[in-house]
Amino acid sequence: MSVPQGELTSGEKKPVVCVFCGSSPGLNPAHLESARTLGKHLSEAGYKLVYGGGTMGVMGELAKTIVSLSGPDSVQGIIPRALIRSEKDATTRGSTSRHSAKEAERTMSEAELERIDSNEDPDAWIVPKSEFGGTTIVPDMHTRKRMMAHSVEAGGPGSGFVALAGGYGTMEEVMEMVTWNQLGIHKIPIIVVNINGYWDGLLELVRNSVREGFISPGLANILVEVSSTDKVVEALRQYEVAEGRYQLDWNRIEP
Repeated sequence: MSVPQGELTSGEKKPVVCVFCGSSPGLNPAHLESARTLGKHLSEAGYKLVYGGGTMGVMGELAKTIVSLSGPDSVQGIIPRALIRSEKDATTRGSTSRHSAKEAERTMSEAELERIDSNEDPDAWIVPKSEFGGTTIVPDMHTRKRMMAHSVEAGGPGSGFVALAGGYGTMEEVMEMVTWNQLGIHKIPIIVVNINGYWDGLLELVRNSVREGFISPGLANILVEVSSTDKVVEALRQYEVAEGRYQLDWNRIEP
């Protein structure tokens, strides 16, 4: 018996997607629209989202869209404490949220803040859920990326990493996951949504590196391009692990 799209069989884990994207809306409205349509497709397919925890720009639009369709338990943001202060208060965004990571961090005791900074059980500090889902405050960027990767690794079939438009941070996160895949640390799909040619430069750089002999042909397809958000779920489900990956034994997902 076939299972309808987005419906899970008994005991099956939900797929988890980690989306890398910008905390800015960008100048082209197509990027905010891509966040909304990706959120719709992921919700319809029964995905849970883990993301960088921002409430502005492409990040915020994606999280808010999925929460509006699937509820706050469907989204988990992970944000370093240092980045919280760059977030605007909910009232300045016209948000209906009564809770924010910034508000939570501001009301924590010194002992609580020290525990976050010590990286001891960072999952204990989850901001009350809002229209952006749940939020975990962590001490640093590496902890954020490690927790994101673990969440995806623990997800059901079809889990993976997806990139919408973003800046330096988004580019770095995408390429680090590509490197981890190459090194055999994980074999999780990595998809870039190339809206209006946004990722053309990066994709051409990869192709040129293959031509110049710095990336072997067997590793060329670690990073998969799709042209629209309606193709993301299919690309995640049909992803083929690159034949040229290094067969190294890391015993865990992070290096």
